[in-house]
Amino acid sequence: MGVSRNLACLFLLVLLVIFANGDDPYRFYSWNVTYGDIYPLGVKQQGILINGQFPGPQIESVTNDNLIINVYNSLDEPFLISWNGVQQRRNSWQDGVYGTNCPIPPGKNFTYVLQVKDQIGSYFYFPSLAFHKAAGGYGGFKIASRSVIPVPFPPPAGDFTILAGDWYKRNHTDLKAILDGGSDLPFPDGLIINGRGSNGFTFPVDQGKTYRFRISNVGLTTSINFRIQGHKMLLVEVEGTHTLQNAYSSLDIHLGQTYSVLVTADQPPQDYYIVVSTRFSSQVLSTTSILHYSNSASSVSGPPPGGPTTQIDWSLEQARSLRRNLTASGPRPNPQGSYHYGMVNTTRTIRLQNSAPVINGKQRYAVNSVSFIPVDTPLKLADYFKISGVFSLGSIPDNPTGSGGYLQTSVMAADFRGFAEVVFENPEDTLQSWHIDGHNFFVVGMDGGQWSAASRSNYNLRDTISRCTVQVYPKSWTAIYMPLDNVGMWNVRSENWPRQYLGQQFYLRVYSPANSWRDEYPIPSNALLCGRAIR
Repeated sequence: MGVSRNLACLFLLVLLVIFANGDDPYRFYSWNVTYGDIYPLGVKQQGILINGQFPGPQIESVTNDNLIINVYNSLDEPFLISWNGVQQRRNSWQDGVYGTNCPIPPGKNFTYVLQVKDQIGSYFYFPSLAFHKAAGGYGGFKIASRSVIPVPFPPPAGDFTILAGDWYKRNHTDLKAILDGGSDLPFPDGLIINGRGSNGFTFPVDQGKTYRFRISNVGLTTSINFRIQGHKMLLVEVEGTHTLQNAYSSLDIHLGQTYSVLVTADQPPQDYYIVVSTRFSSQVLSTTSILHYSNSASSVSGPPPGGPTTQIDWSLEQARSLRRNLTASGPRPNPQGSYHYGMVNTTRTIRLQNSAPVINGKQRYAVNSVSFIPVDTPLKLADYFKISGVFSLGSIPDNPTGSGGYLQTSVMAADFRGFAEVVFENPEDTLQSWHIDGHNFFVVGMDGGQWSAASRSNYNLRDTISRCTVQVYPKSWTAIYMPLDNVGMWNVRSENWPRQYLGQQFYLRVYSPANSWRDEYPIPSNALLCGRAIR
């Protein structure tokens, strides 16, 4: 590990020249990724640990910090970590998905060098290769505001991260084999909170004080509902956007999404259930943790409070109630509402429709009929080195084709500084969750039925939420406005991990002809090379 630390120091010196961010602090992390025995649902299985921990270590950062994260791969297979919602401004080289990075070989290390440029909020990291996400390897990622930037609520007495989601008792290798064999996964075996099953985790609070909970759905297949017995939750932030501070009894959190709430310990002194349950599933799974008052007079008793189950309209109305706090500052000292997204003319409309075709006798998933297949060389490297035959621009259409599914390494071209209207169309009976790397976008509308140009008349063009992951309800559509303001090769994917693994993803190549460091950083000096990029 001493060699790895020396490498990290060397890369830092290089970056001091490249980035010239002398005023922005550096934070150093050294992670060793191993397999280890875990028991999330009471059954021994092989998990992915980071420094011996599941979930992995929390990343604590402040806007504009430079993070030097040295990852040593002690697994017996290649490995990558990606950063869900961290935008990697001008720097898709650090995104940590196979379309941009060569995997870290077994027994080797790679040092991620990333800056949380002009961001605040709550996110998480996760392993992006080989269905590793089903084995753990994820953790929380917090970006605090700089001290000179006012935050629209008093400092809480404590700050808790909740990483919740569905879980399988089978090892990730067995789940991957099911998908590789052409079948879909069975229903999950249970839910976990911070790596543990029911009542396996306790959150201590003092009566009368207010606490911040950052809640992420890090599961594989299922939306969840989150609630705290007897307590209201004041929503304050969604994936980097300060919100109007509406109070909720429970929150739907879809795959890949993160919400930040304030909870005041204003109830009689005892213990209360924190509950997570599945949404839109015929079988309802649930799990609990404990909110423990320091002066508690009694432990939890009776059944945990129930929540919504299959009601779509209820969830849709809640989603529409999310509003941007137009008077709050974001990462910079100016109101978030000063960017009038509704007054910008869109330069392009892209309609993306999910489907579940069977191709060559195997279950696949597709976007506009294209089911993505990886190739031997990361697309970003092929683009940089001008390696022909790896991918072609335009290999995925801008609109649904209505045709059957086919396999393709799909890459969509986009112009830097464009402003796109993207409509996600979901003709299926299952809820979809979409994520776009490298960008935040404005969720301008969502509704049931078929989208048409007339749907624009009901868009929210004033104060909608800005985020990086959005749901699309069954037989419904969701429309977003997205500034194409980040040059690079960016993954657009389903957050339903079997769907992502079996092709419901593609890459968006945001291109600037200027070829300037002002638009995109150069290839890192420590970039790993693989496939046809090895010369």
